[in-house]
Amino acid sequence: MTRVYASTVLDAPLDRVWQILRDFNGHDRWHPAIAQSHIEQGAPDRIGAVRNFRLQDGAVLREQLLSMSDMAHEFRYCLLSSPLPLMGYVAKVRLRPVTDGSQCFWEWSSKFTPPPYREAELVTLVRDGIYRAGFSAIRDALAGHVPPKSRPAMPAVRANTKTTQAIVVQAYGGPEVMQLQEVDLPDPGRGLVQIRHTAIGVNFIDVYCRSGRFLLLQPPGTPGMEAAGVIEAVGPGVSGISVGDRVAYACPPVGSYSARRTMAPDLMVHLGPDISDLTAAASLLKGASASFLLHDIAKVQPGMSVLIHAAAGGIGQILVQWAKALGCEVFATSSSPDKLRRIKSLGADHLIDYTVQDFAAVVKDQTGGRGVDVVFDSPGKTTFAGSLDAVAVRGHVISFGQASGPIGLCDIDRLASKSLTISRPNYAHYTDTPERLGAHVSRFFAAVRSGAVTLQDPAQYPLANAADAHRDLEARTTMGALVLVP
Repeated sequence: MTRVYASTVLDAPLDRVWQILRDFNGHDRWHPAIAQSHIEQGAPDRIGAVRNFRLQDGAVLREQLLSMSDMAHEFRYCLLSSPLPLMGYVAKVRLRPVTDGSQCFWEWSSKFTPPPYREAELVTLVRDGIYRAGFSAIRDALAGHVPPKSRPAMPAVRANTKTTQAIVVQAYGGPEVMQLQEVDLPDPGRGLVQIRHTAIGVNFIDVYCRSGRFLLLQPPGTPGMEAAGVIEAVGPGVSGISVGDRVAYACPPVGSYSARRTMAPDLMVHLGPDISDLTAAASLLKGASASFLLHDIAKVQPGMSVLIHAAAGGIGQILVQWAKALGCEVFATSSSPDKLRRIKSLGADHLIDYTVQDFAAVVKDQTGGRGVDVVFDSPGKTTFAGSLDAVAVRGHVISFGQASGPIGLCDIDRLASKSLTISRPNYAHYTDTPERLGAHVSRFFAAVRSGAVTLQDPAQYPLANAADAHRDLEARTTMGALVLVP
């Protein structure tokens, strides 16, 4: 978590400054970066209100007022959507009287989680471009040098604003909270591009975001971290990407469940003519994940034995094939005869229906009591204890999902009985730079091109039916990858 703090002393009474700052919809009248602002849906300017404002460079941001106190002279707000990756951004403005004289002390602070390779850039932008620029603007206005900007009349809905269709989560909950809506689509400012999505990947991390288990999405917001499409516009300062390029991405911030999107292109990858948009959207995140799971974390070698849970799922099918191609003995679990037949066709050595079999007992029986070298565990709650039982002495259990729920507390002393290694990798930590992501994508696509990994055609859902895709994913009725088509 990154924290940014800035402060200043203003030569004006606290009440005078507070009168300007407490207007949550008033930034466009004094901050030099903001061109226009309005409270969405015509709601009053009060706690819970969402302000939608357009910057001078054309970018659109949405912020929500979380708290305000006239007694303490402070308020807090959060960022709901932005073209910049300021994940989890929460800010606080506070005024304090200065003991001597009629001055006031102004603090402006925030915390957020940026991509590591952009942290310095974003800290400078927030501190200097937002906070210190705001200090100067208010100071000049109070001194009479520059009057506050007059706000132009704004309709509740701006007719000249570009929009696009997107799935919006108004509040955390089940699939039913996802609704197709028209949302603002800003023109790409400096360092940004606009992409028209042709296919959008559906992943379990989207379920976690929708339900509130992962706080990568702040309602109202749009889920999704993976998509493929065509570049339609490029902002100033962008190099290496041009209008008409076919690209794909699998990275935060969330927002891919949309027909079009404006975002930074840092982690976009170009698609070759042999990789279709559907294939890229269905497999980029899963393929990059399989790459670092197998090569960076498990470091599998020929002759090793691995257990792969949920092997008929999107990432499970990739892991089965790739591990087999790398020379591993593969144990695979799933929950139905159809899924097990699919896994067998991918080359798994041992098939286990964990709805009727004790998978740990089967593994130990087939390995003479030894267990497997590595377990790839994505279900979580329902399989983790058995995974610890099924792994060999000095084995490695990699918990990379919690489809059935969090694993809960784990007694570390329990691991000593086998000298076990437990890993809980975070996708972003292995794909947070173009170099890291590029290495995994290149390795994965090479495996696809060589035939080591073959990809099943994904199940397709219209964008408007995203809720159905989530229901099917959570009900385990799907096999392989899912995509939304705008």
